[in-house]
Amino acid sequence: MQERQEIPPQYTWDLSPLYQSSLAWEQDLTELLDLLAKIVTKKGTITTSALNLWNTLSLMEQLGSKLERAASYAKMNFDANMSDPQAKNNYEKIDLLYTKISSQLAFYEPELIQMTPAVFAAYQKEIPELNTYALMFDKLFQQKEHILSPQEEEILAQMDSLGGTFAKIYDDLTVIDLNFPQIEGETSEEITANETNYRKALNSYDRSFRKRFFTALLGTYQSSINSLASTTYGNIKYRISLAKIRKYPSSRHLALSENQIPLKVYDSLIETIRSNVHQLQRYLQLRQKVLGYTEIHFYDLFVPLIKNSNKSYQYAEAQKIILEALSVLGEEYLNILKQAFNERWLDVYPNKGKVSGAYATGVYHVHPYALLNFTGTLDDLFTMAHELGHVMHSYYSNKHQPYVNSGYTIFTAEVASTVNEYLLYRYLLNHTTNKQEKTYLLSMHLDSLRSTLYRQALFADFEQQIHEMAEKEIPLTPELLCHTYRHLYEYYHGTTFSIDDELTYEWARIPHFYRSFYVYQYATGVSAAITLAKGILTEKTGALPAYLHFLTTGGSDYPIDLLKRAGVDMSSSAPVIAAIQDFSATLDLFATSLEN
Repeated sequence: MQERQEIPPQYTWDLSPLYQSSLAWEQDLTELLDLLAKIVTKKGTITTSALNLWNTLSLMEQLGSKLERAASYAKMNFDANMSDPQAKNNYEKIDLLYTKISSQLAFYEPELIQMTPAVFAAYQKEIPELNTYALMFDKLFQQKEHILSPQEEEILAQMDSLGGTFAKIYDDLTVIDLNFPQIEGETSEEITANETNYRKALNSYDRSFRKRFFTALLGTYQSSINSLASTTYGNIKYRISLAKIRKYPSSRHLALSENQIPLKVYDSLIETIRSNVHQLQRYLQLRQKVLGYTEIHFYDLFVPLIKNSNKSYQYAEAQKIILEALSVLGEEYLNILKQAFNERWLDVYPNKGKVSGAYATGVYHVHPYALLNFTGTLDDLFTMAHELGHVMHSYYSNKHQPYVNSGYTIFTAEVASTVNEYLLYRYLLNHTTNKQEKTYLLSMHLDSLRSTLYRQALFADFEQQIHEMAEKEIPLTPELLCHTYRHLYEYYHGTTFSIDDELTYEWARIPHFYRSFYVYQYATGVSAAITLAKGILTEKTGALPAYLHFLTTGGSDYPIDLLKRAGVDMSSSAPVIAAIQDFSATLDLFATSLEN
């Protein structure tokens, strides 16, 4: 793997729009402290008049946008090369600053919450610009019983930094400290059994290589399973403690309340998926039959069922395909994508020390960025489309919404990204006359839904169970975590699926578990996205304008309501059922294609 400095600059993100130099970044840190000091002087007077409230909110907005910019710069530099000591130092510095700001502003929300809705309404009439903050205050008034005294909020702010150390320990362990072994590759060359090579290895037609890779990768996590179990348990105990302190019935209530998501949405997802695991098991049985195996293992789930279709893509080719696939979203959408490509909003290739996976991040007053680890696989092509969905969502939200309403929730974020993936899939399927490629794409779509709908629901099921165990004061030992994980695989995948011992350690490699009750939103997201994308592709009246408007809405309303206006009701089970039906129909098409 190449060193960071060996990657050509055009394939790395350009962070100069954020800051021209590290000195400019340092200067912003000083300005942040000055802004903090000004806000602290407002203590005790914030809500005494409409003007005081407006001035304080304006200062808070300046602080928030500047802190977002500074933090993004530090994080992106660190993620690009986690072995760079200066980048790590700056990342730690911004974390300490977050803690300091949170601690000194602990009085802020408790002071705001002393104001009544009637007083705020009167202030709005006096200063109409306060209408921008109407949703913020509506949320705040609803959270009143969960906001504590200024002294207690200051303690919680200090705890927040401590709570975040569990994810940091996980990152340090899995990216820097774990020694992922070299194994024999497909052609006798050595390859590192790590996360960067994960998808490419499990797509290999060489089953013995896939098994070697799977065993080596999961075996590496097993070697530190006690430490990983402790960090997982510590993170969960922290979230449970926080929920109790804030007077929530459970850590799940706390997590979902942050995005105002009713618990029935989570429960309905799990219940609906559990009631339809037979569709997943039907797919696994067909996969086993096509591969000709007497038994099917986890490392058999990604290999393409249609041989000689595992195409490789150059980055420039990937750009062209994505632009064509997303052309149904309009010329303006495409022009912004071209700008992202030409102005280096993306960090493209893997390098030593670079964080694994992919993500996108929006920066108000600048433009969004995306991190990739592009190696040329079809999966990388879809990942690229996915992250560009986030980029476009952030771009439109930041352009059309004031800062306070620009940040959308994860619940809606996964919709924009997955709409892009579905449009790419349908484009590729419709633009090939090669039967083999079509069958391959059907197979790929099935596996994508397996991974995003069924797999993420399994993760959500696992997360709910282990949080409930911890809330009952049942210690989360490595053995219990592995046993629970195995049981879920048995239920979801059926009796014909062979569970290797290494698979029971897989929970330890899932970073999203450190963001409590996060993963379910991938499953709800793909469900909403399929409904919306089908409306766009079939030119359903008003579907495209409604979707494009949805991208501009950011966090200007509750996510359930934003999606309803876009054309999908996530408070019902209908979108999840529609996604399962799409899976089932694709499975029928795939089976028919194999027979013909």
